[in-house]
Amino acid sequence: MGKRKVSNQLAYYHLMSRTVNGEALFGDREREVLRKMIWQVAEFSGVRVVTYAVMKNHFHILVEVPPAGTEVSDAELVRRYRKLYPKPTPWNPMPAEVLEGHLKDNFLDGRELRKALIRRMHDVSEFMRTLKLRFTLWFNRSRDRFGPLWSARFKSVLVEGDRWALRTVAAYIDLNAVRAGLVSDPKDYRFCGYAEALGGGRLARAGLSVVDKDLAGYRQTLYGAGDGEKDGKASISHEEAVRVLQEEKGKLPLSVVLRCRVRYFSDGMVLGSEDFVRKALEDEPDGTRRRRPHPMQGSDWKGLSVGTGLRKGLFG
Repeated sequence: MGKRKVSNQLAYYHLMSRTVNGEALFGDREREVLRKMIWQVAEFSGVRVVTYAVMKNHFHILVEVPPAGTEVSDAELVRRYRKLYPKPTPWNPMPAEVLEGHLKDNFLDGRELRKALIRRMHDVSEFMRTLKLRFTLWFNRSRDRFGPLWSARFKSVLVEGDRWALRTVAAYIDLNAVRAGLVSDPKDYRFCGYAEALGGGRLARAGLSVVDKDLAGYRQTLYGAGDGEKDGKASISHEEAVRVLQEEKGKLPLSVVLRCRVRYFSDGMVLGSEDFVRKALEDEPDGTRRRRPHPMQGSDWKGLSVGTGLRKGLFG
């Protein structure tokens, strides 16, 4: 699925990728390695992780991407390179010190290296390509395995840089383990941004500060107006919630709907206010079937829309 970039301003994307055939290949060790790689590759790529969730067969990341053409100094390129390649590897044998020398000399080799590295900066496709390839190499070596690990390319949804839109997408991501029945509270799932932030993770706290300066305020989005599962918020079963949403076309509290699988977040193309979605769709390449904003259904989404209707199998 192609990326949709808003020029000259920060852009936000919900990125997702799943294993081949959806196989549950990742135990605690694999999820921990992938969690660390997310931060490592993000720093190299110059993108900011707002939050993430690493599951047994897929992962979600909400990222902030700087505007196209954002300058990166040679010193910063070397720092980022050293973050991703702290020591030479068979597939990347150049030490950071050698790169630094080439860039300083600014001969042909240095100019070509600079150009190649700049192409990998501030780009969600390059970020995901590097992350998935790097993890695949580690995973296959650790399992004496070969062949593809991930199905398809990856999914991306362009998200408006509005605090409510970002907070809603972030909450959906952090609630992945709750929807999967692994925990009843995301704070107890160590492989998500919310739990890492509560545990004192500096980068995780900085990421979630994009959606709410106060983690207690963000928790209200996860659980509704209160601080936890009370006042009947969790009294409805998942099966009953899906029945109300799909068969009766009804509405439920946001905290309940976010505990269902909602395809708006994975297949909606663009997510935000009606004006934001309309403008993003107008930027689609010529020849693309013209789309229009579709208001999100099933809860009080406070005016959020998506770029496609998704009439079948919306909730699950």
